[in-house]
Amino acid sequence: MAKVTEYVKESYIELTQKVTWPTWSELQNSAVLVLIASIIIALIILAMDESVGNLLKYFYKSLA
Repeated sequence: MAKVTEYVKESYIELTQKVTWPTWSELQNSAVLVLIASIIIALIILAMDESVGNLLKYFYKSLA
């Protein structure tokens, strides 16, 4: 049990004294960047999905 207590103490010290936390402004900028990147990636995947779907639709129509 002493090892667990020591681990918790060391973790607390590291998180409060050694880690550099971002400022609120940096955090907001990063969140906006992640949001924009996620939207762009989602739109790319949507375009790929629609393209392949349309290609398969035309392919199956040509077989009928």
